[in-house]
Amino acid sequence: MIVVGAGLSGLAAASHLCGRGRTVTVLERDGVPGGRAGRLDVGGYRLDTGPTVLTMPDIVRDTLAATGASMDERLPLIRLDPAYRTFFADGSSLDVHTDAEAMTEAVRAFAGPREAEGYARLRAWLTRLYEVEYAGFIAANVDSPLGLLTPRLARLAALGGFGRWESAVRRFLRDERLLRVFTFQALYAGLSPRRALALYAVIAYMDTVGGVFFPRGGMRALPDALAGAAADAGVEFRYGTRVTSLERRGRRVTAALTADGDRIPCDAVVLSCDLPAAYRLLGHVPRRPARLVAAPSAVVVHLGVSGDGRPGDRAGANGTAHHNLLFGRAWRTTFDDLIRAGRPMRDPSLLLTRPTVTDPALAPDGRQLVSVLAPAPNLARARLDWDRIGPAYAEEVIQATAVRSGLRVHVKDVLHVITPADWRRQGLLAGTPFSLAHTFGQTGPFRPANLPRTTDNVVLAGCGTVPGVGVPTALVSGRLAADRITGNP
Repeated sequence: MIVVGAGLSGLAAASHLCGRGRTVTVLERDGVPGGRAGRLDVGGYRLDTGPTVLTMPDIVRDTLAATGASMDERLPLIRLDPAYRTFFADGSSLDVHTDAEAMTEAVRAFAGPREAEGYARLRAWLTRLYEVEYAGFIAANVDSPLGLLTPRLARLAALGGFGRWESAVRRFLRDERLLRVFTFQALYAGLSPRRALALYAVIAYMDTVGGVFFPRGGMRALPDALAGAAADAGVEFRYGTRVTSLERRGRRVTAALTADGDRIPCDAVVLSCDLPAAYRLLGHVPRRPARLVAAPSAVVVHLGVSGDGRPGDRAGANGTAHHNLLFGRAWRTTFDDLIRAGRPMRDPSLLLTRPTVTDPALAPDGRQLVSVLAPAPNLARARLDWDRIGPAYAEEVIQATAVRSGLRVHVKDVLHVITPADWRRQGLLAGTPFSLAHTFGQTGPFRPANLPRTTDNVVLAGCGTVPGVGVPTALVSGRLAADRITGNP
């Protein structure tokens, strides 16, 4: 059988199918695995051009184990503590620990005993939410809303999962700064915390409770490990191979045709490419009652700075950590800018990542690698000329980073900039790496299905289908695709 695409979902699908005795060939247009988890080498710097936050390592472990590989041997992970260092516009900062006792004490020192008690209750609620959701909703194929009618649904409703994320967190916390720490993850779901369903607060569980990790060698080490383990188990990888069409006989696909003129026969296909590309290959776009809504996009600025990038006084004695959240004064208007008005954030909140804090080998000796992610409107919401405005906006992002973090970063330090226009050139829907927003109409069985109705032997995988966006969910998506072909193991 064939898997089209060696992104994380395609690698997971190939791993599980191989582990269940199938003969698998992976066809990947690029020269390396990873897909959205991309890479770029610039002057001795090893850049991750895709996700930088890795959570839920047990899902990675299970994916490697499908081919008999050990994560300890293939992909040793470093647990990051703090998971994030947060900086606020009033000059305060807070380390986000995943250890319950350490975080409770940090919140107590930051915002007082009432908020510390509220955090403890919030943590317990997030844990219950995850326990109810994971097996029944995230990690299972559900074909219709009727499939949700289980006792788990009642428990999820009782937990307030169908309310709004921000309102749910306000039941536990009053400090507006803490509210941001436990709701900013709504951006991963493509929504404002005021509009996102509370069930998506499970994302906050994944990083603030489950923990944040980093593989030595950078995030590219994740797809490299998955591909290496799958190849050693017998999966064939054909890189630099672009699939142009699928040969069909009735309702079955019988072969993949490539740009090089090759015909590769198959008895089943997993399409793990972006949703529009998958639909083009299928020759059919499913009819939906409402148009698909894309998540916001991002501008990412990669910089190489001298020395250790030591911060100034404003960042505090501890300086910046591996992952840092730089919050502006605005909050609600930030989401309005991105999602409703379709304009760059006027007072941006930023994710600053310094991977060389953990792995100095990612930069030349005496240098540090820094990346800054600024959420931006997608190209369906705002047709901005990013090729024209991108350099000036990148400069604004750099200036905001320098002021808020104290890092001495300058325009001359820029290694690479990625804008929504670049994401579109990669073929991504609406120029966003975050695919479809997790609106109610694009959640669970309402999200584009992984089982196309026009074929009998094609399955979809990836963040555009179930269960959704993110590194762990992409891996789960690949396993769900394998389940469609082989049945549950």
